[in-house]
Amino acid sequence: MSKNKQFNNGGSEQYLFDHLLYCVKTETPEQVIERFHRLFIQAQGYDDQKVWECLANIIGNPQSSEQFPLILNRCCHILVNRWQLSPQTQGYIVDLINCFKYVPKSLHRGYVRTFSEQLRSCVRGFIDSDYYKQLKRLANVIGEGKMKKEEKKEEILGNLINRYPYLYDHCLLGVGSSIEQQQTVHKVKHELEKKFETHLSRFVTYQLRVAQKRDNGEAIDSRIITPVENPTLLSKRDLGRSLKQYVGAAENGYSYQEVSRSFLAHTQGVRNYQIFKDNLYEYITQSIDGKYGKNSFNKRLYEQFQGLYPEYNNKRPDEFLKTRTYSQIFNYLIVESPQNPNHLVFMDMISNMGTTKTVGLFLKLVLTCNRLKPYLEKRFSILFNHYESFTKDGAMWLVRSLEKVNVAFSVNFSNVDMSFLKRLYLPGR
Repeated sequence: MSKNKQFNNGGSEQYLFDHLLYCVKTETPEQVIERFHRLFIQAQGYDDQKVWECLANIIGNPQSSEQFPLILNRCCHILVNRWQLSPQTQGYIVDLINCFKYVPKSLHRGYVRTFSEQLRSCVRGFIDSDYYKQLKRLANVIGEGKMKKEEKKEEILGNLINRYPYLYDHCLLGVGSSIEQQQTVHKVKHELEKKFETHLSRFVTYQLRVAQKRDNGEAIDSRIITPVENPTLLSKRDLGRSLKQYVGAAENGYSYQEVSRSFLAHTQGVRNYQIFKDNLYEYITQSIDGKYGKNSFNKRLYEQFQGLYPEYNNKRPDEFLKTRTYSQIFNYLIVESPQNPNHLVFMDMISNMGTTKTVGLFLKLVLTCNRLKPYLEKRFSILFNHYESFTKDGAMWLVRSLEKVNVAFSVNFSNVDMSFLKRLYLPGR
């Protein structure tokens, strides 16, 4: 089949997409990257005149040119979606992203220069867009091994994105994400979630076996008990405390799951919205350390609740209103929005209660309704984006929070059997 053949009559954009899909299916990754480089980076010397004409049509149409970052994003993900399927080709995703480092800023004179510079200007617009930022993060996740070999610099928070798949729906996807992009991100997300959950389960099992050997005064032979590395960035002691908090008896002898079920039973069919707000306020403040709560936190939180949708106070709340209420409380407790990334309340909670209990409170809220999990994930994605360029050590408070959220989600929403943790931390239940 000739690459000059008309693949699709749906317009210039679709022809471009079909052309790249054909190339990635029939050529080596090296050939495709060279082709991509000539087409979008050098913006000259491409061997397919029809593709060149399609790009000219796109650039020459004001509406299409405004959509160029979205079009180029789709082009990239057609290649990424193919290469991410095999470990042998995943490293080429990093090579693809690296192409954008070499966009020239000046060209020869004449018509070719004029059109080529227009195209390069559009490519630079893509580099300044959220699409490119999301693509770089995805490359960081999929091509993790190659990235680490190439980047010997001090580790920044953004390079840890591969550790937190619960952020992917918000950090790697956005408005206008192509089907290919969504498919790739969801596949990678589920694979990494399962990998972490399995690794965490094996690590805890290993620690239990080692502890039993020590209690019995037996030697620990690595040939019999294969060592398992800690899959988190937390110390073993901190991870142990976190697991106990998120699985075991966290409040008055009850686990968060038990407390959340009790809250749901208590508020089912609640008479009006004001009563629901009062109950939710009490549910939250039960997790706040006494002295810290009495000093000012509880008062500020109560005022926050009273300001929420007062026009509904005497009406029975439906699930939509309850979800909006939870969402507003997450905004207050963690961070409101990318435009207003104020997170002083969150920082204050961590300083006074510690990261483990603070994340435990968020887990306790999410356990009342699974629909709330994406809201919490979104709050942490905003913080991740805000601190992305910080060094890991410069934002260690956030790293520890992200790690603990990962642990809390894994042991409460996992597809891997974690029942042994309940037997360990909730004996007799």
